[in-house]
Amino acid sequence: MLVPRSLHLAAPFVIAAVLCTSAATAVAAEPSQTPADAGFQRMKLGEFTIIALADGEFPLPTDQLLNENQPGQVERLLRHAGLPTAVPTAINAFLIDTGARQVLVDAGSGALLGPGLGKLQENLRAAGYAPEQIDEVLLTHLHPDHFGGLSADGRMRFANAVIRIDRREADFWLDKSNASGVDDSVKGSFDGAPASLQPYLAAGRLETFQPGATLEPGITAVDLSGHTAGHTAYRVESHGQTLLLWGDIVHVAAVQFPAPQVTIHFDSTPTAAQSTREKVYAEAARQGYWVAAAHIAFPGIGHVEADGKGYSWKPAGEVGN
Repeated sequence: MLVPRSLHLAAPFVIAAVLCTSAATAVAAEPSQTPADAGFQRMKLGEFTIIALADGEFPLPTDQLLNENQPGQVERLLRHAGLPTAVPTAINAFLIDTGARQVLVDAGSGALLGPGLGKLQENLRAAGYAPEQIDEVLLTHLHPDHFGGLSADGRMRFANAVIRIDRREADFWLDKSNASGVDDSVKGSFDGAPASLQPYLAAGRLETFQPGATLEPGITAVDLSGHTAGHTAYRVESHGQTLLLWGDIVHVAAVQFPAPQVTIHFDSTPTAAQSTREKVYAEAARQGYWVAAAHIAFPGIGHVEADGKGYSWKPAGEVGN
């Protein structure tokens, strides 16, 4: 099933070629200091402003969802990090203010995933932006914690925005015949995604793109498929500085950085998700650019570093320390 007004802006590309960048991209302003309980954080990236937005936090049952390749591996890593089996897990979205355009990456969970979540719009307003000011919403993929905040009661929550998503992702989740090919934990997307996208589709504000598309000056779609059919990161560049908004490359940082081979039931193709994660980790560590993550403790912005046979996460506040 194809979405109308598809964008065919660029041919597929090799991940390594797109992610390559100079070492200078690691130099950018740290996120601004706001109160500890604030649901937003700002940082400068060249001429752009990036605003991290908290949608909330939920307990992720790792014993039910993570796929370890060594018995006891997950429990051992969580214990080392001082974390419980049900790991407190953030849902983060990110606003890119280019000066000319307000581009939101992911829309949070809305009312789909229960209490403690659905705070994105509240925090967007706290950061000084009204939902009506959003020009575009770029979706990393069609799982409910990323699309649930698009609509409420059949109405658009971003009344003036165009929604953009990888064509493969839209084709997959808007076709219920694909439901047998995914884990039960994500089958709800086959109902939730069409319902959340429908108001925009009816208004002619849903557009798809090909991997590698340039969506705005300085914003490029990066193919990170594996977690889902068209899982997409967004590479943001301004004045030699780079930020990769990488969606769901990681769900449990304490486990999946030291052990990238650990997958999660949410992954449509676990082997591909693992391979993509390892490639992205290696690029991010080697090139030193900023990363913004959907499920790392808010604000979810930092750097990846090589650490023995695995990797580690260095939050923005620790960079340079």
